[in-house]
Amino acid sequence: MALPVQQQARYWGIAAAVFFVVLWFLGDVMLPFVLGAAIAYFLDPVADRLQRWGLSRVLATTIIMLSTALIFIVAMLVIIPLFVEQTSALVQMTPKLFGQLQEFLTQRFPSMIEPESILRRSLQSLGETIQARGGEVLNTVLSSAMSVLNIVMLLFIVPVVAFYLLLDWDRMVAKIDGYLPRDHAPVIRRLAGQIDHTLSSFIRGQGTVCLIMATFYAITLMLVGLQFGLVVGLLSGLLAFIPYVSSITGGVLAIGLAVFQFWGDWVMIGLVAVIYIGGQILEGNFITPKLVGSSVGLHPVWILLALAGFGSIFGFVGLLVAVPVAAVLGVLIRFAADQYTDSRLYTGRSVTGEDD
Repeated sequence: MALPVQQQARYWGIAAAVFFVVLWFLGDVMLPFVLGAAIAYFLDPVADRLQRWGLSRVLATTIIMLSTALIFIVAMLVIIPLFVEQTSALVQMTPKLFGQLQEFLTQRFPSMIEPESILRRSLQSLGETIQARGGEVLNTVLSSAMSVLNIVMLLFIVPVVAFYLLLDWDRMVAKIDGYLPRDHAPVIRRLAGQIDHTLSSFIRGQGTVCLIMATFYAITLMLVGLQFGLVVGLLSGLLAFIPYVSSITGGVLAIGLAVFQFWGDWVMIGLVAVIYIGGQILEGNFITPKLVGSSVGLHPVWILLALAGFGSIFGFVGLLVAVPVAAVLGVLIRFAADQYTDSRLYTGRSVTGEDD
């Protein structure tokens, strides 16, 4: 005999509460394991494909992890130092850029930029604030990252966790499936399939889109000589999972820097604009539909809400689990809505035999 609904809801509520309490108290301890699980989940389809090509799971996992480690080492030695250098230079150069903007506005619109006008003082104050606070924010982010993502975790714990989880991923899924409540196993499997579809479409698909667009923007903008092309390119690519935010932020930053750097050379300014607009067309019409699909069930506002909420409550670990938890909640909310529309609470009493 199945347990009453109220008792089942109580058990599931206790399980959810335990999960969030553990996440709250053991956030920093769980961080390498959450990262390792995310890497394993991201790379599991690659391992499955290598197995279909005839490789053993151990050999497929070894090849994948060695390739990932090589890419990570190259990024650590080449890309990250250059990114930090360009970011610091951009922060230091900000007052100069605002000064050039003031000069441009003074020449073109002298009535707007008077010596004591609010706009002039605001631009000057904004530039000085970004220079003062930008370096502090960068140093804080880097020091926090190094305190959390320490050398031991980067070089040992996360790769080891990812390796073993990727090696045993299919067995773990089968084991968890064996522990599902028998009465609810079909429904849980169906919901888990929907959650996996949403996550795989968003995390794997959109993550791949972000990497492709970050590489495209960084390389092309650096090739045309944009001074902070790597920073702008990586920022534009990494924000690609948020529609409109990436377009507005990256476009304004790229074209704005091009205007200051290549002022008077409209060919170079136009080339930067063409690269960015062309990248947006390429992403929206070809890359994203191919890798992500038309719909993944995660609205951008829902993602922002999850990132803001979980990030503020649980810190960096909260940011890592925000999207998976948002996907789970989204699927469960849609399931609850379907159950509600099929219930008598929504449809009301049938007319035949009940209104007499």
